[in-house]
Amino acid sequence: MNVLVTGAGGFVGRAVVAELAAAGHSVQALARPRRDGPAPAPAPGIARLHYADIGDAAALAQACAGVGTVVHLVGIISEVGRNTFERIHIEGTRQILAAARAAGVGRFVHMSALGARPHAPARYHRSKWAAEELVRQSGLAWTIFRPSIIYGPGDQFVNLFARLSRWSPILPVMGSGRALLQPIPVGDVARCFARAVTEPRALGQSFDLAGPAALSFVAILRTILAVTHRRRLLLHIPLPLARLQARVLEFLFDRVLHRPPPLNRDQLLMLQEDNVGDPRPAQELFGLLPVPFATGIGRYLASPRQGVGQKNL
Repeated sequence: MNVLVTGAGGFVGRAVVAELAAAGHSVQALARPRRDGPAPAPAPGIARLHYADIGDAAALAQACAGVGTVVHLVGIISEVGRNTFERIHIEGTRQILAAARAAGVGRFVHMSALGARPHAPARYHRSKWAAEELVRQSGLAWTIFRPSIIYGPGDQFVNLFARLSRWSPILPVMGSGRALLQPIPVGDVARCFARAVTEPRALGQSFDLAGPAALSFVAILRTILAVTHRRRLLLHIPLPLARLQARVLEFLFDRVLHRPPPLNRDQLLMLQEDNVGDPRPAQELFGLLPVPFATGIGRYLASPRQGVGQKNL
């Protein structure tokens, strides 16, 4: 099948492209136009590379021509400049759906997020829900995946704290750290997306993608420390102070550095609520074998090239 993957250059996108290519699909990739030098070489598995902004209707139409399935992975966790949750998650999804319909695309596989719902405290989750609604109402044959925290080589969650623990005697915990998460390996997420392209039982279905165990944020940090054989103090930051810090970082990174901040107020809201789901339907349909979190992160944190991911697209 000819498959277009949006967000193919991201952490999850690279893994999805590899799975699709291994399954024998012809993979086209959609990436943001480069403004800071020559475009990188396409990653292995990509047959054709399209450069287009997610709001460029004409370019999206060209990318969707002749495609049987669109796998839509584009998303952001932090806002910067004109890249807002509303523009990327909602309007971007609206644009790619319109291009897919006009091109006669047969199937649409969509990346949402565990916790997406209409009245969520976090704008991130509300925008993800709005995008889901657009997919459900699109008239296309659709599948929606809602992953929890995704980990693997090159991730920006486990690796962040593993790197911090190399030199810092403390690891910060925003608030109580008791909210539960269900981290899942990026390989499992990629397999679900790749298999959904041809799985008829996935049509019209939404799946939680979550690991086998619900872990508190504190438990996750302790597991990272145990796997890397380090002892560090976990310092709880009161939420009012954490919110002030996040507000300052948002301002500095957006206005001065012009890139996403390492912490924002939306993330603080999400870290204070459980982010758990039912992994069994996806496990049973897509043949996933649950991997304990400590085992999963041990496969790459123990490497001398810890946290290094692909740099090409």
